[in-house]
Amino acid sequence: MTSPQAPSPPIPSEWRIADADESGVTLLAERIALKLAVGDVVALHGDLGAGKTTFARALIRAVLADAEAEIPSPTFSLVQTYASKRFELAHLDLYRLGGEDELIELGLDESLAAGVAIIEWPERAPGLRAANRLDVHLVQGSGDDLRSIALTGNGSWAARLQRLAEISAFLDGHPPWDIASAAYLQGDASARAYARLDGLQGKAILMDQPRQPDGPPIRGGLPYSRISQLAEDVRPFVAVAAALRESGLSAPEIYAADLDSGFLLLEDFGDRVFGNEIANGTDQAELWRAATEALLVLSTLPVPEAITLPDGGTHRVPLQDRSVLGIEVELLPDWYWLAIHGQPIPPDVRAEFMDIWERIFARLASERKGWVLRDYHSPNLVWLPDREGFRRAGVLDFQDALQGSLAYDLVSLLQDARLDVPAALEDELLAYYLRMRAVVDPAFDAEAFRFAYAALGVQRNTKILGIFARLAMRDGKRAYLRHIPRIWRYLARGLAHPALADLSRWFDRYLPGDIRHEPPDIPLQSPAV
Repeated sequence: MTSPQAPSPPIPSEWRIADADESGVTLLAERIALKLAVGDVVALHGDLGAGKTTFARALIRAVLADAEAEIPSPTFSLVQTYASKRFELAHLDLYRLGGEDELIELGLDESLAAGVAIIEWPERAPGLRAANRLDVHLVQGSGDDLRSIALTGNGSWAARLQRLAEISAFLDGHPPWDIASAAYLQGDASARAYARLDGLQGKAILMDQPRQPDGPPIRGGLPYSRISQLAEDVRPFVAVAAALRESGLSAPEIYAADLDSGFLLLEDFGDRVFGNEIANGTDQAELWRAATEALLVLSTLPVPEAITLPDGGTHRVPLQDRSVLGIEVELLPDWYWLAIHGQPIPPDVRAEFMDIWERIFARLASERKGWVLRDYHSPNLVWLPDREGFRRAGVLDFQDALQGSLAYDLVSLLQDARLDVPAALEDELLAYYLRMRAVVDPAFDAEAFRFAYAALGVQRNTKILGIFARLAMRDGKRAYLRHIPRIWRYLARGLAHPALADLSRWFDRYLPGDIRHEPPDIPLQSPAV
């Protein structure tokens, strides 16, 4: 038996830029800042006067999101440190380094554990090693303010540098966005990345979603993403955005797209996300009512058999069928159970859980199918008060849209995982929705909808418990754990429906008590699930 070979490190990638002026250096620094991650080293090479400090200052200002920040030179102190919203940043100048042992005193290892290091004169420490390192070589060009720049990405920076070159090529093809400043925007838990562009035409959002490779097969030779019908590139986003805008809903206009590379230039709705609006004093009932009215409009729209894409292809909206709903609830026995109990769920307990769900899914199968945007909740809703009625609710993040029960998005909204929706407001808006649906559809079955609302609320919150546990255990993203007591409160609302009594008893038997009231203490590990 032979030992498995260690995976080969990524092949370094290179990117060369000729005759960059000061504004070009700043744009490059802003784009590099978009891809920085904890543990990175940015090593700046070049003779005196080549512009290393100019480049470092531009990069630091981009990370701090402050174009006017005062950035002192670390020539004499050897190191300056900064705190940004994303990570800590250390700026080192090793020109006066007495010996490599001084790096220990400078705390470089600690800096990389918590953030990013920008290093001038890295040649003074030839023994310096970093797994993920971007080397930037600056050479004085033909003019005082011009320089050529050669970049080499090592480790994970090899792929990131290649992506940065592709971003620049995309923007260069759509002037004047090629000279627009770029600022990092916090994304979601997916592989998508976002940046806000500010240029001559105003503002836009750059959406960066390279096609994702399939994960390991988990059932029938298919990975989780295929079974749960998650979008693997930008095509579904483009298709669904067109359908929503045609219906009058406030989805972002798409200014430019590269469907193969995975780049979109989108209308910028601004920062008035629903959660921020509540914190700033906007009436929650007004926000949630506008979003409910948008769902009422959506309920009247049939899902097209196929949506034509700009490149001539088509997108067919998948079904939210038993396989989609089932693979999502399995996240609870696979991850949340393991996190709470420290060991895998017993097979008979898991089988009992899934048998109950099979009966629920069979009843849901008869529900009328319509649009399910799937992540219709506060992080993906933007307040647009200058518009009217339901159009005041700007809609984002709908690339995973399905055909399924119309109750799904309503319960996603009224049982928001990331902030509290008072039970009284939930009841009021659910009653309003039922009343309005009955007005436009005399055959509307309110009781069947109430069952679907309760069942899909429990299904969604069950899935979220599993996702938050997985994010904490596998990915080290523990901030989501603070939401878990709220998820349990929503689960209690749904499980109160008489038709869900068997499922309610399962939860009471196997996940009772205090675990529902406090964020769990979940260890970081990589379980073989």
